[in-house]
Amino acid sequence: MFRGTGTALITPFNEGKVDFDSLEKLLDFQVRNGVDFLVVLGTTGEAATISSSEKNEIIRFCINKVGGKIPVVIGTGSNCTQTTAETSLAALSLGADAVLIVTPYYNKPPQEGLYQHYRTIASRLGSGQIIIYNVPGRTGVNILPETVLRLTEISNIVGIKEASGSQAQVDSLIRMVKKARGDFAVLSGNDDQAFHLVNAGGDGVISVLSNVAPKETSDMMRYALQGNAEEARRLHLQLFPLMKGLFCETNPIPVKYAASKLGLCKNELRLPLVPASQKAMAEVDRAMTEGRILQCVMA
Repeated sequence: MFRGTGTALITPFNEGKVDFDSLEKLLDFQVRNGVDFLVVLGTTGEAATISSSEKNEIIRFCINKVGGKIPVVIGTGSNCTQTTAETSLAALSLGADAVLIVTPYYNKPPQEGLYQHYRTIASRLGSGQIIIYNVPGRTGVNILPETVLRLTEISNIVGIKEASGSQAQVDSLIRMVKKARGDFAVLSGNDDQAFHLVNAGGDGVISVLSNVAPKETSDMMRYALQGNAEEARRLHLQLFPLMKGLFCETNPIPVKYAASKLGLCKNELRLPLVPASQKAMAEVDRAMTEGRILQCVMA
């Protein structure tokens, strides 16, 4: 089961091309600092701007470099069921441990359409594992706990990244799905809600923050999962300014800047995303100082 901290990995670029030297550095930084799994080619990885051939290169590279030390999950979602199934099969054939499939965006399917979307893809993947991704702020559609509950009956749908932003929805989701299937992973898609989600009975986080604070984020989740609420809360409060600062502009703009400050990659994105504004950079600088991240990594 996917549990603890999974990093929603940024994709580094250099003069418009995927920067594999920096990607190797990022992977090493994550593994050395104890994250539990990686999520590659998701929203934070700018997947929407990366070609199919580049994606295959990135998948092969990440799986080869990680070398089985931790699981690698690949983002494969789209707003076409057939395309998503084909992309997911390709990722699994390249060695992915699971695929992260966002709810279809733009076409705004009803709940039955969402159910049929995931059911159909799951039937195509054999034993290939699926994590649902709910992020209505980006997709325009919210998969409800009742629909997720139906999907828990499908054995290779193994969890959900829940980023609705609603604590009430998180609580309902955990209550429903954990009663039906205890091994179904409920993972926060919001760093600032991860501590609370685990305290409510969830399993961890797919994190933007851990790109630049992998050890601190992983420690926070481990403490929370072990029932050491005091230490988990301490880290949550220490990291909270950075959890907010990394979303002062559209993700992954601020985290790319933060990673560049740590020497992990260049501060380069692909259009239509642009580098952080001066105001955002100042906010991230301040948040990194408050969270004691720069000092810890550079020491």
